[in-house]
Amino acid sequence: MTTPGQHPTIFPEVTAIPAAYRQERIDQRCYLIDGELRSWDGPCQEVLSPICVATAAGPQRVNLGSFPLLGEKEALAALAAAVKAYDQGRGVWPTLPVSGRIAAVAAFAAAMRGRRDEVVRLLMWEIAKSRGDAEKEFDRTVAYIDDTIAALKELDHASSRFVRADGVVGQIRRAPLGVALCLGPFNYPLNETFTTLIPALIMGNTVVFKPPRPGTLLFGPLIKAMRDTFPAGVVNAIYGSGRATIPPLMSSGAIDVFAFIGTSRAANTLQKLHPRPHRLRLVLGLEAKNPAIVLADADLDLAVSECLAGALGFNGQRCTALKIVFVERPLAEAFVPRLAAVVAALRCGLPWDAGVAITPLPEEEKPAYLEELLADALALGATVVNPGGGVADGSLVTPALVYPVRAGMRLYSEEQFGPVIPVVPFDDPALPLDYVAASPYGQQASLFGRDPARLATFLDPLVHQVCRVNLNGQCQRGPDVFPFTGRKDSAVGTLSVADALRSFSIRTMVAAKETPANREILQRMLRERQSTFLSTDFLF
Repeated sequence: MTTPGQHPTIFPEVTAIPAAYRQERIDQRCYLIDGELRSWDGPCQEVLSPICVATAAGPQRVNLGSFPLLGEKEALAALAAAVKAYDQGRGVWPTLPVSGRIAAVAAFAAAMRGRRDEVVRLLMWEIAKSRGDAEKEFDRTVAYIDDTIAALKELDHASSRFVRADGVVGQIRRAPLGVALCLGPFNYPLNETFTTLIPALIMGNTVVFKPPRPGTLLFGPLIKAMRDTFPAGVVNAIYGSGRATIPPLMSSGAIDVFAFIGTSRAANTLQKLHPRPHRLRLVLGLEAKNPAIVLADADLDLAVSECLAGALGFNGQRCTALKIVFVERPLAEAFVPRLAAVVAALRCGLPWDAGVAITPLPEEEKPAYLEELLADALALGATVVNPGGGVADGSLVTPALVYPVRAGMRLYSEEQFGPVIPVVPFDDPALPLDYVAASPYGQQASLFGRDPARLATFLDPLVHQVCRVNLNGQCQRGPDVFPFTGRKDSAVGTLSVADALRSFSIRTMVAAKETPANREILQRMLRERQSTFLSTDFLF
């Protein structure tokens, strides 16, 4: 492993940052509770960017600004506002017709589009996401909102009829669950926060959410739009330490849905705080150690290209990233040097650099952790195959291809969540299949090969261990209409566009014996629009 200083730093002096990408300091002092942007004059958390500037003392992270360190009192005030707005299902929002909730969400999306440049810039500075990926995250999030609206219309169409059976007539629709607590991750702070928050809202729940850290400042421009487009108390945004704000919310017992994307350890701890866990709906996206299995007859160019993108997209800091690659030994001799060459050719740089593939890491402790993993693997006989791999320069770590990795190395079992690719050669097909079966994780796998009969011998066992097998392609979340979930410790619930609507609601029905009197009652309710639940309207 190499050490810092063995290659030129990517970090510029302050004056060398292009004017178009400079970021002014933001001291966020407002948070959203009960339809009000409340001002905070208490302690604040400084926000250090993963982007560094060159100084005489070495690379130093840029101070972007600060955000409020709210505490238990403010968190419980946000919860009280959400509980009041839901009002046991009698509030304005949960009783609003579906068309009304759609209109509000669409208005928010329109307001959000006007803040694109601000949010994209902050994605670049807060988590060092490349400009192209930051723009893609923003645009994908807006598209997700549009797709959610379309999916709800389809769901409502399917529910806008009565069912007759055994002398009973009824209408089955979906109703909200209550108060949702939504917590997103730092690696997709906008998109993955909104993939829980938006379906929770549009189904009639009220919401408390806390932006991830890092990734907090970019919500500043958006909470103003939330205030302006949703009724008071329907959306409440709190800032601060999760340890100070989230446990009181869970311990209150007033949270009905817990939507969390993070680690299973944190999810387990928080879930246990709820006094009535059987009443708590869970929507969790957790860890994964997604494997690629490359068979001897795989298309070499395709396998190398897809494994590269799958392992190092956004520095490998994706739950869907390929975290370990198993290569059948007859192909390994050609696969490893080919992959090493393309890894070595990747450009390391800053988010606004053209063609940049590897950017600084948002987590301050991540470079030291990756160094530990690499040192452990090297001590146990592996090598970093690509020249310059694993070099740490402040918050930047150059990607490292590590080979041969085997059981007993930390890289074999730990989710590195960074730009390190462990490659394991295998002779016995049972090795990768047994690895997946024994893994505590079960999100996805990638399988590369050409022989349909042989691929099937891997595919059939894999689908009983993971929830998506990608044939000759990298692991990924999209398209968003596909189910996104996992087995074992990787997920609870499903977050495709349509499935998320079901995750944040429950089937509810009104039924009556089919008598003349009941038919007349139901017809009058529909004709005179006396109920917002009973409806046969068609939403265009």
